[in-house]
Formats: sequence, C-alpha cells, structure tokens
Amino acid sequence: MAKEKIDVEESARKRNVEAADRNREMFRRAGVTVLNLIGSPGCGKTSILEYTARECEGRFAVVVGDVKTALDAERIEASGIIAAPIETGGTCHLTAEMVRGAAQELDLDEIDYLFIENVGNLVCPSTFDLGEDEKVAVVSLPEGDDKVRKYPSLFSRAGMTFINKMDLLDAFPDYDVGRIKSDLRGLRSDMRIFQTSAKTGQGMGRWFEYLRGGG
Repeated sequence: MAKEKIDVEESARKRNVEAADRNREMFRRAGVTVLNLIGSPGCGKTSILEYTARECEGRFAVVVGDVKTALDAERIEASGIIAAPIETGGTCHLTAEMVRGAAQELDLDEIDYLFIENVGNLVCPSTFDLGEDEKVAVVSLPEGDDKVRKYPSLFSRAGMTFINKMDLLDAFPDYDVGRIKSDLRGLRSDMRIFQTSAKTGQGMGRWFEYLRGGG
C-alpha cells in the first residue's frame, strides 16, 4: 500500500513538472515574466498586489489561488488588475495544470507580468514548479522573525523576499530585521530583499524599480 502511494505521488509530481515546462514555454512565447508569490495567510500578498495595481504603471494580471472563495481575486480586480481566480477545493497549493487553465483565460500578449498569488502556506507551494520565472516569498512582522529558519525550503528556492508590514515595527520591537536578512543571505547570497508596507507604501519604490527593469 505504501509503495502504491509513493508511485502515485511520484506520478503526480512528474505530471506537474511536465505541465510546468509547457507553461514556461507558453509564457516565454508571449514574452510574459511570471512571479509566484508564496506566504502565510495574512502576510500581505494581496495587499502588495493591490498597491502595485494602484501605484505602478504596467501591464499586469494575477492568477489568484485560494482553498475556497474568490474574495482575494475580487479585491485585486477592484484595484484595477485583471484576475483569474482558482479555487483548489482543499488542496494546499496550486499545480501547474491549474495555473495553465487560468492563464489560458487571459490575453497573455497584453500583459508584461503575470503574478501568481499562491495558496496561503509556507510549505506545500514551495516545492511545486508552476512554470514561473521566480518564486517570491512574503513574510510579515506579526509572524515573527524565525520563519526563514523554520521553513528554509521556500526561502532557498525564492529569488526575492518581501519583509512586509514594516509600518508595525514599533508595535513589534523584538522583531529582528537584521536576523531575518542574515538568514535569507545565508540561504541565498543573491536574495533580493524588499522591506515594505503595502499600507503606507514604504519600500515599494524599489519593487517598482524592479518591475520597470531598473533592478
């Protein structure tokens, strides 16, 4: 029974890798850069995208994953970005096939960046390739400064990390920004780090520079 379960899991992962490769080719042909945002529920993924929609000029769209409901997709659409919602029905992560189905509803030739807002989870989504160019980790001050040490799988795979809700630093004086940045650099010396507040706009300028190609 255990061997059968392992075979099924390996088969599912193989299918996902193949689907991710097809996605990557589809996005490459359209000239779309794809960023896969991964973080805990409430860390601010949706708020970052809302702020980006309001304040940054660009051609964006979002594939929004959630276990149930399309509330985040509705928030993003209200901010002015085209959103394609995915309800996973209980699955704790998006798959490449789910993303492909949602992306095919979009006119990829009319966008430059496709954001994938993954299901709120620091574990499951980190190991699934969706055909993205980069995984983007999002953490926030209320979660504590130990997330990188607890969940290295995500942060070793991510090319950039948001340390979000920096406007709350006075309320969380024990949060050690230096520690979390050191932990990130320990996993990836080339990690791009954005210290942001999607509420006040703090640090979002550097993110916009990246999106505009300025690094």
